[in-house]
Amino acid sequence: MNVYAIFADHVREAVAALVAEGSIAKDLDLARVVVEPPRDATHGDLATNAAMVLAKDAGLKPRDLAEAIAGKLRAVAGVKKVDVAGPGFINIALDGSFWPVVLAAVLEQGLDFGRSALGAGEKVNVEYVSANPTGPMHVGHCRGAVFGDALARLMDFAGFAVTKEYYINDAGAQVDVLARSAFLRYREAVTGEPADIPDGLYPGDYLVPVGQELARMHGGEYMAAPESAWLPIFRSFAIGAMMVMIREDLAALGIAFEVFFSERSLSTGAVDKVGATIAALRASGEVYEGRLPPPKGAPIEDWEDREQTLFRSTDFGDDVDRPLMKSDGSYTYFAGDIAYHKDKVDRGFLKMIDVWGADHGGYVKRMQAAVKAVSGGKASLDVELIQLVRLFRAGEPVRMSKRSGSFVTLREVVDEVGRDAVRFMMLFRKNDAPLDFDLAKVIEQSRENPVFYVQYAHARAKSILRKAAEEFTDLPQEPAAFATAPLGLLDDEGELTLLRRLASWPRLVEQAAGAREPHRISFFLHELASEFHGQWNRGKDLPHLRFIIENDRELTLARLALVHGVATVLASGLKVLGVTAVDEMK
Repeated sequence: MNVYAIFADHVREAVAALVAEGSIAKDLDLARVVVEPPRDATHGDLATNAAMVLAKDAGLKPRDLAEAIAGKLRAVAGVKKVDVAGPGFINIALDGSFWPVVLAAVLEQGLDFGRSALGAGEKVNVEYVSANPTGPMHVGHCRGAVFGDALARLMDFAGFAVTKEYYINDAGAQVDVLARSAFLRYREAVTGEPADIPDGLYPGDYLVPVGQELARMHGGEYMAAPESAWLPIFRSFAIGAMMVMIREDLAALGIAFEVFFSERSLSTGAVDKVGATIAALRASGEVYEGRLPPPKGAPIEDWEDREQTLFRSTDFGDDVDRPLMKSDGSYTYFAGDIAYHKDKVDRGFLKMIDVWGADHGGYVKRMQAAVKAVSGGKASLDVELIQLVRLFRAGEPVRMSKRSGSFVTLREVVDEVGRDAVRFMMLFRKNDAPLDFDLAKVIEQSRENPVFYVQYAHARAKSILRKAAEEFTDLPQEPAAFATAPLGLLDDEGELTLLRRLASWPRLVEQAAGAREPHRISFFLHELASEFHGQWNRGKDLPHLRFIIENDRELTLARLALVHGVATVLASGLKVLGVTAVDEMK
């Protein structure tokens, strides 16, 4: 039940009625009509811009059109008052009969309250993490992983058919470095002599068990063998071992993927998909042989002064055409990425979302250009950039991990503070803003710790309901049964504030999904928790406002219905974020 969508329909119906009466001109673009909360809560519960955006086409002054629309809206059930403000803004106040309907919907729909049909079942591919399979995930990967997973959950809740995908970068030079690093650990395991890891290889202890397993499997067979003999074998085994580790790290964070896609498969399978993609683009005129001009200003990393195979990315808004082949005849990373996204298009994904680190910001235009080219303009690529995370403990920077050899691992952070704290705090700031993550603060049991504050609100609601069940032994067991309580008794301003907040949840879901901003969910939950804690605190000072009134069963039933509603929406929002809605704090 989306109150704002319902009243947007009422506004459109009012305009249609005026058109039918001949009061205003026809052919109005009603899609521009918006109903939202007013900036000032004292102006009412809802506000609409209808008169401001339709006046010119309607042939009326905005205020005159606003008065005409307001006249129609005053007859809508549940409307208490409609005012016209300023040049033509329309403010709507709802009467007490409306809010019980919203709360009843929350109780009856449960965790599905707020679920939207916005996506209409459209397929969307969300690709995130996609870390190189060369070691354990670090805390920088953590933010992108949490953001991508929460965004996928949000898109699903908003009605999209979501596929979560991980792109395994297993075709670049970095996996050969991994194989050579594993060989040194293999030699260490065979000889018993500590490995001396030179610069340029991976020194982390996580490769020790990989070397030991290779030694168990092959003995000393490859000790004196040339690199060409063992490199493919060690590379394949090490990548597999790293992906097992990465999957375990992600599982600790509550993340799983439907698809793991191998970069290597694009060029080593039965069909060379990279070559086929280049050939198709050449046939359609988007690929040509030419020379790039010398870069102006900042150097372009892939510029070479030679004739080469180029993609016409400037035709799609990029700054310069991009090379697809290196001088040694191998494909550029960009060429592989084009083929990969074409594969997504071939699998039926015309809406794609990639989650990348902020250092890849310069890569966005060319990939969006490539997606347009390989899909004939039918597909879209949205790229969400994730800013860095700085890790602290009690205000002091956290030093690197011994296990990784160079960074703090994701698993170490999750093991120290817990999955819920990591997920919620990674989403308590917009993804394109840097994030300072303090390991000490996120486990504090205080109002200053947002994840504790929100989880405590849910636990407090459950505690109230348990206490009520002890005092009133014949209470309904299911939240939906409270929908028949005398909800009209909820007339205190604090109660009405909570009801309005619950009513805004469906709109918030659609806004957050449309903007690709799951952090809005965490902000909403924090606001709802604050209002719920505030109402509970008011009851400490004013006994008549308590949720349980021993000598007034009817009022208690109504207030318990409200508590159920708050707990339901908190649990629903936390589920979207992948955070546990705890029933009691320990």
